[in-house]
Amino acid sequence: MAPALSFPIIDMGLLAGEERPAAMELLRDACQNWGFFEILNHGISTELMDEVEKLTKDHYKRVREQRFLEFASKALKDAQCVKAAENLDWESTFFVRHLPESNIAEIPDLDDEYRRAMKRFAGELEALAERLLELLCENLGLDRGYLARAFRGPSTGAPTFGTKVSSYPPCPRPDLVSGLRAHTDAGGIILLFQDDRVGGLQLLKDGEWVDVPPLRHSIVVNLGDQLEVITNGRYKSVMHRVVAQPDGNRMSIASFYNPGSDAIIFPALALVKADEAAAGSYPRFVFEDYMKLYVRHKFEAKEPRFEAFKSMETNSSNCIAIV
Repeated sequence: MAPALSFPIIDMGLLAGEERPAAMELLRDACQNWGFFEILNHGISTELMDEVEKLTKDHYKRVREQRFLEFASKALKDAQCVKAAENLDWESTFFVRHLPESNIAEIPDLDDEYRRAMKRFAGELEALAERLLELLCENLGLDRGYLARAFRGPSTGAPTFGTKVSSYPPCPRPDLVSGLRAHTDAGGIILLFQDDRVGGLQLLKDGEWVDVPPLRHSIVVNLGDQLEVITNGRYKSVMHRVVAQPDGNRMSIASFYNPGSDAIIFPALALVKADEAAAGSYPRFVFEDYMKLYVRHKFEAKEPRFEAFKSMETNSSNCIAIV
């Protein structure tokens, strides 16, 4: 286990002052060499974060805990089989969609107070994601708004945006099961509000698993596969996982700001060198098609997914040439 001492933590308050160049350089390095970073002074009120945390933990205790305990009892018996353990995640989750259309009113068992708080929180996270994309454009030398435009699907003109609310309860056999198996995220930019008392999130860097430090009122940011493609590999998505813990119930509220389902994803031409343009760098595809492949191969390396779409491109080009 590698120490988390050098994990990039960025104070966004510095972006408004004389230390902006140093903060932007730290952001560039984090995106280029880590694929993860943690931000402080991000503009979301601590009062709202505290409210969302309390309501989330209360909701788990009131609605989801007993269901999970019933699942866990059976899962642990099944996990005695190595194959079953390999395919098991020790988590309780539900999903909320915000864009292009919200479904929060349809989620069962949420009280009105929780719905209102989550809706406010999602609005703040949406604005923060868009602000971060602009900072990435600046560091990459892309035109202002390029990444936001790349995320918009032609039919709705909007990205997709949703939240996965997870609890990782205490696990009596963390030697048998994972909290969440290792994977990269399929989408664009991911904003995580995580428990500041119970750890477990790790990323893979230089062949070692590194802890993502739990910090009070911080937002953890990581980059998904789509940003790797659009930046032509300048910035990369990285494997990460959640390690099951014997003590404590870890809260995780991960919000995924992704391209629209019909958005066409390809490397930004400004980031493709002339020699790469001829040979082909990253593939071109429709985001929805990528997601269909991803759900079947989420817990596998990303490179074969990219190669599959490159092969489709090659076969399509050959068919056109023959015609």
